[in-house]
Amino acid sequence: MWRTPLGLVLIVSFSAVALVLPRSRSLTDVAPAPTGKLINIGGFRLHLNCKGSGSPTIVMESGAGDFSFDWSLVQPEVARFTRVCTYDRAGYAWSDAGPMPRTMQQVAVELHTLLHKSGEKSPYIFVGHSLGGLIVRVYANRYPKEVAGMVLVASSHEDNQIMLNNKLMLLRDLSRGRAIPPVQLKLERSKNALPTEQQQSATTSPSLDEPYNKLAEDVQRIRLWATGQPSYAEARKSEFDYLPEETVLIHSDRSKSKYELGNMPLIVVTPAKNASDDYKKLQADLVGLSRSGRQIIAQQSGHHIQLDEPEVVTDAIKQIVNAVRHKKN
Repeated sequence: MWRTPLGLVLIVSFSAVALVLPRSRSLTDVAPAPTGKLINIGGFRLHLNCKGSGSPTIVMESGAGDFSFDWSLVQPEVARFTRVCTYDRAGYAWSDAGPMPRTMQQVAVELHTLLHKSGEKSPYIFVGHSLGGLIVRVYANRYPKEVAGMVLVASSHEDNQIMLNNKLMLLRDLSRGRAIPPVQLKLERSKNALPTEQQQSATTSPSLDEPYNKLAEDVQRIRLWATGQPSYAEARKSEFDYLPEETVLIHSDRSKSKYELGNMPLIVVTPAKNASDDYKKLQADLVGLSRSGRQIIAQQSGHHIQLDEPEVVTDAIKQIVNAVRHKKN
């Protein structure tokens, strides 16, 4: 069994990885209406929800298992002072299933294509939660001219440890040295595949536990539908297929430069609750990604700071927006 410092549990069976999903009891009906718009990026569509106006544009990247609407306590507040976009990765909520495997490189290229096809202009400030923190770093490495600032929210680290067979070890030590599969820019969909709007959910938990019960009731109902989609389970599982190999690459790339992000405005937002000493050290290390890195401790938060203390995340984003605007002047 794998465990992160804040309790994400993964079950390992030979070379396959399966995620622990909510207990199932009830079926839901046809998908609720998307909160944003569906954009075809190459034979499959991704769901994008943008609000507000101004520059730079904020782009929020969710953690494993989370959705665009899980930022719903933060996005409206950020939209008061700049443009802000959330989206669902392929296979999540309204987004169609995408090419497999779901590597971070694949996700980064899909997000890049989505933003450009939708007409959302850079520069972007990326907000990455948990696994999303690694994804936005992959994006910044691949498209450095598009990224002006970053907020890492309880971000994963390339040196995260896991518990396997009662032994702590680095996630990247599980690498089998496999080459990361090339990014696929086109998906040929089966003629028998149902469009997202017609998919019915698999069975899903009838209620939400903390911290998701802090979402508005209508958003909670959408989340119950979204977690029941068959494509969701497959996407979640696939996101971890090459994660050991990908963290090896991130670790190797970081060793080549003391400041991976140069002088980029960066805030690392770290939860105080249930955080081990090792986790705190890794969070502090993330500050060193940039010469301009700073850390904020969310004293009342667990892993989902955007739900426990959304105002802390909103304020961190505002600080980075101001820093980017001041830097341009």
